[in-house]
Amino acid sequence: MRGRFSRHFREGGNPVLSCRSFPKVESENRIAAFAGMTLFFLMLTLTPAMPAFATALAPTAPRIPIAPLRESITAFVPFDYSPFPFRGRIPDSGKKFIDKFDGNRKGHVSPRDGSVHWEDEIFNDNRVLLYLPRGFDIRKPALIIVFFHGNGATLSRDVLDRQQVAAQLEAANLNAVLVAPQFAVDAADSSAGRFWQYGVFHQFVEEATHKLGAQYHDKRVDGAFKTSKVVLIAYSGGYLPAAWSLAVGQIGSRLHGVVLLDALYGQIDKFAAWIERARRSAFFFSAYTESTHDENEALKSQLTDANLRYKTALPTKLLPGSVTFMEAPATTKHEDFVTQAWTPNPLTWLFSRIPGYAKTRPATARPAPKR
Repeated sequence: MRGRFSRHFREGGNPVLSCRSFPKVESENRIAAFAGMTLFFLMLTLTPAMPAFATALAPTAPRIPIAPLRESITAFVPFDYSPFPFRGRIPDSGKKFIDKFDGNRKGHVSPRDGSVHWEDEIFNDNRVLLYLPRGFDIRKPALIIVFFHGNGATLSRDVLDRQQVAAQLEAANLNAVLVAPQFAVDAADSSAGRFWQYGVFHQFVEEATHKLGAQYHDKRVDGAFKTSKVVLIAYSGGYLPAAWSLAVGQIGSRLHGVVLLDALYGQIDKFAAWIERARRSAFFFSAYTESTHDENEALKSQLTDANLRYKTALPTKLLPGSVTFMEAPATTKHEDFVTQAWTPNPLTWLFSRIPGYAKTRPATARPAPKR
């Protein structure tokens, strides 16, 4: 045959084309071209996926475990739900908090002596002290200690340095962190600011849970403080924002305990009402000098009338449902109460008596080896 194709016949008479007559070289060229085109289209398909494919094959870096903090973390962080600035009304009187103007300046007239506390100097600091002590372990149950300072205070000079609140927390075997908002800056003023408002204290605590976790700069810690319970501590003039936080703050069962350090200057009804509501879920501890003696006696009387029990002996543990009043020695000074009261470093003493949140397991005595 002269043609390229040869015709064959199967059984049944149907012709079949056969390529046996192709020249050998031409057949090999066609096969090579077909293979090249196949490889070309395969490369076009895989090229966009090559970076991801290479990444998938790359060795995975080992994840660093979240261990107890080797060093403490101290930060002054602006908050959206801080007590100040505040432009609302004072709930007891209904009067506007900002009630003095001088050009562009705005201020609050003190009910104590009629002096003006200017907003830009005293009521404009929205920072909150966050402190995570050395040895704090985010993997374990943890408490959030919220500390309300008294009059004439700043976070750095007084809460950290003079009152040693952070140092006393670190000295205790308590797995807890500190959150301390700035109220009136270095002024004789107990105003609660936005904590006078319904639900703001709850929002403040929620914001604290997020910003505490952010100190780790690790997404695995996001939400780690979401279920942490709160212990609220108020010293001196911190009683007023504490009372309103209990009354309208909507913190609910998340509040594990309340501590007043020579702080019961008023709002007795609000503290009594909270003790009755939380009598099975939280503890209450009030230590005092002659400065707040009468108010503590009045609160005791209200609790007695409501058939609520309390103790006046120092507790070995601060258990939910416990109510304790403790009068400090007559020589105790109000201005030193946070560092020297019924005992040196009273906060460390208190923190060490909150069970269930130890940073480390208590040491157990080993039996003596047999001889």
